Amino acid sequence: MCGFVVSLTNKPCDVSHERKAIAAACERMAPRGPDAQGIWQENGVTLGHRRLAILDLDARAHQPMSSACGRYMIVFNGEIYNFRELRAQREAAGDTFCTSSDTEVLLALFAAEGEAILPKLRGMFAFFIWDTAARRGFAARDPYGIKPLYYARTEKGWLLASQVKAILATGLASRDPDPAAQAGFWLTGSVPEPRTWYRDIRALPADHSVWIADGALETPKSWWDIRDNWRQASGDALPNQQVQEQVSEALKDSVRAHLVSDVPVGVFLSGGIDSGALAGLMREAGTANLQGITIAFQEFTGKHEDETPVAASIAHHYDIMHHVRMVTRKEFEQDLPAILDAMDQPSIDGVNTWFASKAVAELGLKVVVSGVGGDELFHGYPSFRQLPRMVALWRYVACLPGALAAAQWGCNLQARRTGNARWSYMPEWARRLPTAWLLRRGLFAPRELPALMGGELATAALQEFDPEAWITGLSEPLPHDPENALALLESVTYLRNQLLRDSDWASMAHSVELRTPLVDAWLLRHLLPMARAFRRFPEKRLLAEAPVSALPEAVIRRRKTGFGIPVQPWLQQMGMIREGGLSRGWAKKLVDIGWKN
Repeated sequence: MCGFVVSLTNKPCDVSHERKAIAAACERMAPRGPDAQGIWQENGVTLGHRRLAILDLDARAHQPMSSACGRYMIVFNGEIYNFRELRAQREAAGDTFCTSSDTEVLLALFAAEGEAILPKLRGMFAFFIWDTAARRGFAARDPYGIKPLYYARTEKGWLLASQVKAILATGLASRDPDPAAQAGFWLTGSVPEPRTWYRDIRALPADHSVWIADGALETPKSWWDIRDNWRQASGDALPNQQVQEQVSEALKDSVRAHLVSDVPVGVFLSGGIDSGALAGLMREAGTANLQGITIAFQEFTGKHEDETPVAASIAHHYDIMHHVRMVTRKEFEQDLPAILDAMDQPSIDGVNTWFASKAVAELGLKVVVSGVGGDELFHGYPSFRQLPRMVALWRYVACLPGALAAAQWGCNLQARRTGNARWSYMPEWARRLPTAWLLRRGLFAPRELPALMGGELATAALQEFDPEAWITGLSEPLPHDPENALALLESVTYLRNQLLRDSDWASMAHSVELRTPLVDAWLLRHLLPMARAFRRFPEKRLLAEAPVSALPEAVIRRRKTGFGIPVQPWLQQMGMIREGGLSRGWAKKLVDIGWKN
């Protein structure tokens, strides 16, 4: 896990100035890679890299790295979990290797097969490869978008980097706002990909690759669209035992793959099914001296939100070393400037992962496994059952003479009473699954944008960003099965734009690599032939019972709490928010502190 930056220029420029700009970007990403920094340069191209050493800890595996033939140079962020199998294939073809890293394998594969290698790569990754002979570059990103990659047009060429703030640190990219992206944040709580907070900086979309040559960036191409996997989901007729056995084996395979490391791997251990099942699978895969990390808060002691007792019972069940890290309001207040500095784009989430990653780093661990993605994969959110019923109800209401007009009057009244304008959109949006999802996940309503952004910026935003068109364009055609349709929606919106992005900046701020065995395109491909049978296993039992020693029944049946922290009372005590509703008040404060234009 690392960070990289690339400068490509097709006009005369000061070489030393370019190197200084890349060095500044590398310094901005120092926490992503505290183990080494490298810069490589030739005419028109500068590559910078910060390394967090996980595979092959020797200096021989530092980057930028050159291919054996000398033609290609690579900078790479992520892990290729099946690199040993791929290396064996290249060795059988006659290649020799100087390191035991996945980076060298990736480079050798590209030298031999070009972009055709992408479907062979199991992992989380973003990388850039420069062809010194053809003088063109190739960049790619993993199917889920676990690892970020951004690019920006400059006066003399292009910049690419692992962070938006790294691109800004070069001083070569504009900070002009992107009104549509900022509207997306206010409406959903995170900036929707491929936009960023800034007009001239874009994300390379998840599951996309792109060539850059002669100063031109070609149209990015999708190479593995996970939405197609959800659309092809089947398996409703399979017997329960077969479903359980195949799901268990697929999960074990994913966990084994995600344990590839030359340093110890820990696990975030909450009181939930996702992390608990992964901990059990990690132990069964042979992980010795596994350390589980739980964060705790005095405000939750003795309440259902306190996950410490349940996490302790899971740790005992699987014989795991358990560490409980207490986090206080004082520590939150002290860390808040660092949290905002590390947050690459504004997001209403991620503070929980910040403190959990901080606890991991304090134990001397570089790698931790997270249960993120379990709810999307195994239909764990309450909305998977509630939203289809809501849509059916509102479609019925729409068929009754005069009912919609009455409902609109009532919803407008509720919007005024609560101060939440999303209520007024319910009669229209609640009749279709994508927009019903937006109602559920949304933060503010479109008509609130002028008060949040200013009239001129809001008008420009809504000319470019239509929330209904955005969510519909992302999701349709949806699978016929409503739960799989919601799984698709959650995976390409909330999971991609918020959970995974927050996991990246919050963990890497502490030089910790966060791995996600439940967010794995290969696992998704293995499971979806059975996905329509998942409804027969409520409470995520397929995941809970995947280890040979299943999670205790008390854990499976425990009411869902989420990975929460008492931010709202803390912010209120600090005088930072006064209005009801944490997310809306926190969003305003975030932008006011860190992202005012």
